[in-house]
Amino acid sequence: MIIREIEEKDNKPVEQLIRTCLIEFGANKPGTAWADPDLGNFYHVYRPEGSKYWVAENEGRIAAGCGIGPVPGFPHICELQKMYAYQEARGTGIAAELLRVALDFAKEHYEQCYLETFHNMTAANKFYLKHGFVPMDKPLSATEHFACDAWYIKML
Repeated sequence: MIIREIEEKDNKPVEQLIRTCLIEFGANKPGTAWADPDLGNFYHVYRPEGSKYWVAENEGRIAAGCGIGPVPGFPHICELQKMYAYQEARGTGIAAELLRVALDFAKEHYEQCYLETFHNMTAANKFYLKHGFVPMDKPLSATEHFACDAWYIKML
């Protein structure tokens, strides 16, 4: 499996990855990435400085992805965004490698990394705790992902 920055040709496969995972966890509803108008346009969304999206590709197929982007109103905090993996990629170590790549990039631009997720994504919550993210009682700020019910932050 290789990790690389997103290319324009990856927009639709990444959207399919995210939608598949959201359906799996019952998060295909408003207030989640499901309703994100830029879901199929990540190549362009993650172009500005301080933003980047990576994909893990296995034999020409996108298996996982994640991004780093700014948190409006918090110039020293980034957000780990849209980190998803197909079932067959989970438990392979690719998520840890994607996270390492993302956090290495984040350290160049930010002091802390924030993320939002769902409690019912049990493995993901354990993964974030294992990698040094600290649970928060409430979201950092109001976002379009108002349905999320678990929030974490990590010093970089």
